[in-house]
Amino acid sequence: MQFNSYEFILFFLPLTLLLYFLANKIKPILGKAVLIAAGVLFYSWGRMNMLAYLGVSVFINYTAALLIRRFSGKNKWLRAIPIAVNAGALLYFKYYGFAVENIDLLFGTDLPFKDVVLPLGISFYTFQQIAYIAAVEKGELENVSLTDYLTYILYFPKLIMGPITDPVSFISQINQEHRKKADADSIAAGIRTFSLGLIKKVLLADTFAKAVLWIDANMDAATAMDCLLLILFCSFEIYFDFSGYSDMAVGISLMFRIDLPMNFDSPYKALSVREFWKRWHISLTRFFTKYVYVPLGGSRKGRAFTCLNIMIVFLISGLWHGAGWTFILWGVLHGVLVCFDRIFEKWEEKIFVPVRWLCTFGAVGVLWLLFNAETVGQWKDVLCKIAFMQSTAVSEGVIASFGLAEDSFLRHLPGLQYLQTNVRGFNMLAFLLVSCIVCFIPENNYRKKESLSVASMLLTAIAFIWGILCLGTESAFVYFGF
Repeated sequence: MQFNSYEFILFFLPLTLLLYFLANKIKPILGKAVLIAAGVLFYSWGRMNMLAYLGVSVFINYTAALLIRRFSGKNKWLRAIPIAVNAGALLYFKYYGFAVENIDLLFGTDLPFKDVVLPLGISFYTFQQIAYIAAVEKGELENVSLTDYLTYILYFPKLIMGPITDPVSFISQINQEHRKKADADSIAAGIRTFSLGLIKKVLLADTFAKAVLWIDANMDAATAMDCLLLILFCSFEIYFDFSGYSDMAVGISLMFRIDLPMNFDSPYKALSVREFWKRWHISLTRFFTKYVYVPLGGSRKGRAFTCLNIMIVFLISGLWHGAGWTFILWGVLHGVLVCFDRIFEKWEEKIFVPVRWLCTFGAVGVLWLLFNAETVGQWKDVLCKIAFMQSTAVSEGVIASFGLAEDSFLRHLPGLQYLQTNVRGFNMLAFLLVSCIVCFIPENNYRKKESLSVASMLLTAIAFIWGILCLGTESAFVYFGF
């Protein structure tokens, strides 16, 4: 099940909300049971086979947590075993095929190969398992309740695509008495945040996705201008898709009176790649900082080791995102740019701010092309087309990708019919303009999630209704298969 579906919005979410708060009135543990059952149903909807993988992961990690709690004083290395098992499972499911393929290419062998089904959301729930194990080992949790543990792991708004949430904060919230009662303001704030995330996904991200798909499928015929625009299309698609999901997850949680962490903080306003990673997928950055960068020594051992640690973190980040050389190179290049920013930070601060922003946005956009490409060679071909700029024309297929089912209605708005008729690619230009306004001008949705006013609720109503009307075909989120 996905957030952008009729069954979720019109049935699953309202029913779960109702049952949760009714159950809490009877007995708090019943409210947690509702969340656990909802998580199982949400995760297994249409894919019951996925439950086996998740069930095994839950059994192994909770058993490990009990053993760590019981014997941690005698063996400080006990937590290494479940963490190694989690990492090993993630490596096997995500990288087995990639490893076999590259070993065969390198050594000319023909190793036996079998298709491995990637468990849904394994990248996210594995990291949450590791965070839970670490919290137990450090004594940060007062008790190791099975109900609390299952609620934390199976909480459906964050189960498949995050944000990666601190177990101590989450479990503390679900045990606070005042959060167990429904609150009109929290529900209103949640609907507002959810609706804005929904319109990001179904209108903006999905429309840019159509243009990206057309260019990818017609790369031989695509012009240099198409490829240049592809940088913008990929940048906006990935941002609106993933931040839209995060907004929806935060909005749903607000309705349940549970606060999830901020995952995006207007990342395209960043003036350096280093700053970009403080604003983009913040929960992942925080996880790598806490569990990889700091244990490696962080920035405490001099500049050279700091850069080495940064490169290790971004290499792991690239591997986490996907099994392919494109993702590895994407992570490595981001690591190089972050090291560059760290070394030349004082000189960068003297550069004209718009130039710094343009260089950062351009670098991130070019690397999003790598994230989108199937091979490194394809990425290089796109960059070569842009570099030679042999044609500044925009293909009709690209322009047609921005056609909307609502066009017949929108044409009746004052002036729009004239513009659509007389300005070639008007819809595409309008989408780019709106996207720039959304990314670069207003404050982040998370920061104003509880800001309720007549204007904001009117915007919410428009976003929700328009979003519902766009749900004719359910589209998967970019990070859905991670």
